[in-house]
Amino acid sequence: MPGALQRPTVVSRLSDLIGHTPLLELATTETGSRLLLKLEMFNPTGTAKIRMARAMIDAAEAAGGLRAGGRIVESTSGNTGLGLSVVAAERGYTFTAVVDHHAAADKLRAMKALGAELVYVDEDSPGEELHTAAREELAEELARGASNTVFTEQHNNPANEVGYFPVAHELAEALDGRLDILIGAVGTGGALCGTARELARLTTGFSTIGVEPKGSIAFGGPAHDYYQSGTGTPEGAEIGALVDFALIDEGVKVGDVEAFATCRAVARTGLLIGGSAGGVVHEALRRLPLLPPGTTMVALVNDGGEKYMDTVFDDAWMTERGLLHPLVEREVEKRLTKLRRNR
Repeated sequence: MPGALQRPTVVSRLSDLIGHTPLLELATTETGSRLLLKLEMFNPTGTAKIRMARAMIDAAEAAGGLRAGGRIVESTSGNTGLGLSVVAAERGYTFTAVVDHHAAADKLRAMKALGAELVYVDEDSPGEELHTAAREELAEELARGASNTVFTEQHNNPANEVGYFPVAHELAEALDGRLDILIGAVGTGGALCGTARELARLTTGFSTIGVEPKGSIAFGGPAHDYYQSGTGTPEGAEIGALVDFALIDEGVKVGDVEAFATCRAVARTGLLIGGSAGGVVHEALRRLPLLPPGTTMVALVNDGGEKYMDTVFDDAWMTERGLLHPLVEREVEKRLTKLRRNR
């Protein structure tokens, strides 16, 4: 029955709570097509990336590269770093996060609170530019030659993708294999491609749509700066080995204005989602009314909006960067209102 309480589970480690995140029906058409959100913010640290953080550490231990008292190094925009911080703390490792000021301040503060060492590549010029390539280079340098130290290298680590295989199993079980479209953000490629790869083993007949910010280069087009955090491939950075274009049926781009307007509109339904998730949901809502009757589309919502109170949900910050567009917000809100009436 709705609202019924589930018996709580007692665990011994926070990471034991990873997974089995809920599905929320956000919108439905008159013809019975529906948009379901896979709410990964219900994982510890409020993000999907703790799934792959644990998987990368498991793989490093299994390979013998990480032993008791060891050190983990990673370049991160925040969410991967949060996951690595938790698992490192549980297992007695030191974690060094190579970061820049493009990351949300709350993510940086949270990593530090969890015991991570933060090393900035832009300490002398704390602007908001994304320094992915510089971060990767420094992380590799810090780990090179150091004993009992691993650079987990999330963009090219196969364990990143493996960490998301359980998402596919959760979706297949919850939907009895009846899933027509999987849509998600493309950053490292692990979440979307890992889920799609394993889902293809469990069911058939679905298509996969990848979403990246305008300005990202994975799907071509001109490169420029963008504010969506933890997603995309900026100019100067290599497209990660985990971005498997054979698994992505269609790649699309969503601008910061549209992504953030969607976050703000969705918030007024009672749900806070992160900036890159806003891009995914914007594209999903645009497509939903055009789908054949009875289509089930699942959007991967990789983190919540609580980490973006000083950015996406702050009018002054948005206005200073030319990102606040009430008209776009109202358009998304109208679309949401119309589609939610059908539920």
